[in-house]
Amino acid sequence: MAIVTPFCNDATIDFDALRRIVNHCVEGGVDYIVALGTTGEATTLNAGEKRDAVRCIVDTVAGRVQIVVGIGGNDTAKLIDNIKQTSFDGVSGLLSVAPYYNRPSQAGLIAHFKAVAAASPVPVILYNVPSRTGGNMTAETTLALAHEVENIVAIKEASGVLSQIMQIIKNRPDNFSVISGDDAISLPLMALGGHGVISVIANAFPTEMTAIIRKSLKGNFAEAQTAHYAMLDFFETMFVEGNPSGIKAALNILGLSQNVLRLPLAPVSQKTYEKIESLVKLKVENQKLKNKN
Repeated sequence: MAIVTPFCNDATIDFDALRRIVNHCVEGGVDYIVALGTTGEATTLNAGEKRDAVRCIVDTVAGRVQIVVGIGGNDTAKLIDNIKQTSFDGVSGLLSVAPYYNRPSQAGLIAHFKAVAAASPVPVILYNVPSRTGGNMTAETTLALAHEVENIVAIKEASGVLSQIMQIIKNRPDNFSVISGDDAISLPLMALGGHGVISVIANAFPTEMTAIIRKSLKGNFAEAQTAHYAMLDFFETMFVEGNPSGIKAALNILGLSQNVLRLPLAPVSQKTYEKIESLVKLKVENQKLKNKN
């Protein structure tokens, strides 16, 4: 799951809240935590804050699950330098987003990620999210990297293009995983042969999101479908005003963190907050009834 970076009211990192959320997610059954991703507002954190946030997560996890750190950029040389200066103690993998704004060619993407993999001391997960980067990494490019670079082990696919994702799943090497970058299509992707999700909603509801994946991995798609539809309203509501604005509202409602983001991001509107609040409270009440029975 992709963890948020909680902030205090003065916009400094709230490390107590970060520890609460980490424990909430680990105890809820997640298999790994991704730090410093889009959900973690990494673009607004300075180098010291990133280091301290990762260290807090590593110390709190204490070996219970694996940790992946997001390190990306649109200047390959600077990115390589950043990787070389990063401590990977307690970290199992690196998630690196396709370069944004520059809109490199597919050949440029291949060269970029080969350089990232060569510099990384841990396995690399590619991250394709055209809605944010302005360019799509094609199935052919992903497969070339998967087959040619041993240290590239997976892709977080957030293109939303199922035909493209199916080509990757169909033609990938056995040791390469295809991971959903979108909570809402986790179940369809699993049914097509995918391997999991880097979830946003799992910050608030780790047990529920984990259930969809684990039931799917066991081939129990009837129960996975039930778990999926139980979360459908969250899939449709949590992202209407962007990420991580929606999930931070949910975490605030659950009492896990403040509803604070760093500009240019802003909290969701009151109308959306109230809708999320009603969904969260209903989910919590239903869980209490289920536990009683």
